[in-house]
Amino acid sequence: MKLLFLACLSPPTGNRTTAERISGYIQSSGHVCILRDIAEFKSSSQVSDLITEEKFEAVLMIHLYKGGRLLLDSSVPYGVIFGGTDINEDIKDEKKREVMGVVLQESRFLVAFTDQMKKIAELHWPFASSKIHVQPQGVVTKPCAKFSWGEFLQNSGVQCKNIDPYIFLLVCGLRQVKDPLFLVDAFSAWHKKEPRVHLIIIGPEVDAPFTQQVEAKVKSAFGVYLVSEKPQEELHAAMRDSFAVVNSSISEGMSSTILEAMDLNVPVLARNIPGNRAIVKHKNTGLLFFDPPEFIELSKRLISDTYLKESIVAKAKEYVEKHHSWNTERETYWKLTANLL
Repeated sequence: MKLLFLACLSPPTGNRTTAERISGYIQSSGHVCILRDIAEFKSSSQVSDLITEEKFEAVLMIHLYKGGRLLLDSSVPYGVIFGGTDINEDIKDEKKREVMGVVLQESRFLVAFTDQMKKIAELHWPFASSKIHVQPQGVVTKPCAKFSWGEFLQNSGVQCKNIDPYIFLLVCGLRQVKDPLFLVDAFSAWHKKEPRVHLIIIGPEVDAPFTQQVEAKVKSAFGVYLVSEKPQEELHAAMRDSFAVVNSSISEGMSSTILEAMDLNVPVLARNIPGNRAIVKHKNTGLLFFDPPEFIELSKRLISDTYLKESIVAKAKEYVEKHHSWNTERETYWKLTANLL
């Protein structure tokens, strides 16, 4: 079968990582899977023409609204993977919700990363319940063998002469829903009192005007640094060598970064939102915070309580191995792809 896979591929964010991984599964089962960026298409007719010209037999897409609106004229079967913002944010918009309902009705299957995402979809579209499969994201990490931690810190602007720093790494595309500035003021004040703590924000520019806001804010902060995106293997190595990985998002479907940190034996501090609560159990597989003061309090405890840190890391590793196996994820998509035939 020749399958078209539509997803947000640029800049390289979580959706791209997920799409590339799932595309690999589909190709390994003997099908042809062509990945295309949703941003390339302005209308559903363009996608319809592409399907006809390239003789695609089916379509898979990530994001019920961004991808789904491009398939309203589709003549081939398709499946949908919820992205996160579609169910958490776009669903609040009446016009978008109407489009998503049509897409749901015509789809062969839908995939939700969490039970909570499935419940939200069922609440709005009860008719789709039997089509929705819950499949948590699989985890694959490959830290770069030649990565230099010291060089990375130096290039990031971190000054740590004669002291061992505590590096907190916030990995995200620079857009408002990721809220990378949420902790900056509190962290800057903490750094003034404790010079060993540093916050590095790393990720691609997604929203140019917002990126300028982030750059200006970080420039005036203490102990906070902004680093451009890195190849995935280098990013995994930087995560592995950090003291902790941070997530401060307003909304998440299922954060690949959190799961990767768990797989890399790095403790996670995540904002207390539904998407994060689905994979992080407070003081068990990670730490959840509601506001900046609580983040600082929990970070201090993580630094001082070695047992807590080691316990969280061990339980998180056990959790991802049990619930986020890439083998299980692969088998799920093999079966679902067969449904498109």
